[in-house]
Formats: sequence, structure tokens, C-alpha cells
Amino acid sequence: MALIEIVREVRLPPAEAFARLTTWERHGDHVPLTRITRTPDGFDAFTGVGRIGFHDPMDVVQWREPSFCRLEKRGRVVTGWAELSVDPIDGGSRVTWREDIHVTGMPRLMDGVTRASSRRLFSRVIDGLLA
Repeated sequence: MALIEIVREVRLPPAEAFARLTTWERHGDHVPLTRITRTPDGFDAFTGVGRIGFHDPMDVVQWREPSFCRLEKRGRVVTGWAELSVDPIDGGSRVTWREDIHVTGMPRLMDGVTRASSRRLFSRVIDGLLA
């Protein structure tokens, strides 16, 4: 597993920052070749072209609006969890995105690559959503 943590301080009120982070469909705007579809328990991120690609289903397992959300990744390719938290600070919010991600079939010695690529990708998502 590859554990990452990304922290951003933004000039948005906590409720607005949380709402932007949890508008799941917008995540696909910042991840190449990915579209998001809501499901009864969360959402599914399909990454690919046409029918060639993979599904990354995620269930929302904890929800405390406007400060915390935990997702469980339940796919065949990508497993793990993500936690999004928003805390008030003077002039805005501190956003923390923690994620433990595992790519099926990827050897543990590649955790560093998974961690680096995940940090880059999720930083792009967070920065795009909070802009």
C-alpha cells in the first residue's frame, strides 16, 4: 500500500471547500481519460478510452458534512481508502486528503512509484476543485 497525505490551505469557508471536494463528478475534470458516475453507495470512476479501461468503484462509508468523508475503494484494479477532511482556519480552510492506495498486481517495491504518481494526480484534483 502507498500512503499519501496532501494538505492545502485555501481562502474558502469550510462548507464551500467540502462541497467542492465532494462533488464527485467534477473529479473527472482533473483526471485524464476519467469519467465519474454516481452509484447508490458512492461513485465509480472509469478510466480508459471507449470500453478499454478499468473501473474504480468507491463507497462513501463515513460522512460528517462539512468536515469529513471516508471512501473505501472496492475495485479489482485499485483498492484502499481515502479520507477528506476540512478544518476551519483564520481566513479559510485547511484541507487534508489522506489516501492509502494499492494497485492489484503491482509489487511492493513499486510502492514509491505508486505514492509519487498518486500524490501528483490527487494534488492536481485538489488544486483544480478548490480553484
